[in-house]
Amino acid sequence: MPLQLNNELGHIYITDESIAVIAGSAAMDCYGLVGMASRKQLKDGIAELLGRDNLSRGVEVRREKDGLLHIDLYIIVSYGTKISEVAHNIQSKVKYVLNEVIGLEVHQVHIFVQDVRVTT
Repeated sequence: MPLQLNNELGHIYITDESIAVIAGSAAMDCYGLVGMASRKQLKDGIAELLGRDNLSRGVEVRREKDGLLHIDLYIIVSYGTKISEVAHNIQSKVKYVLNEVIGLEVHQVHIFVQDVRVTT
């Protein structure tokens, strides 16, 4: 069910897919992120790296019963970066972008590190 925003001009409907694409694009701008990973379980211990056209597959948008919005991001980080700093930067950036672009109040952004890769 799409998210509905109301203003003086009418109603705006925003799908979870579009929220996921915006969140994934915002995350990809952060330093230390190799890419988004599939939300599915790891196959043979290796996370599937998604291309830029599949960013929404690495993002899950959840709306709780109390109306709070939660974003889950499944990521692959670069080897040699501090995972906690990368995760914090992604959380801040995604919250900021969704607030500025769509006007959504995001309650929590959860980061799931699926893999660490050496970038060349």
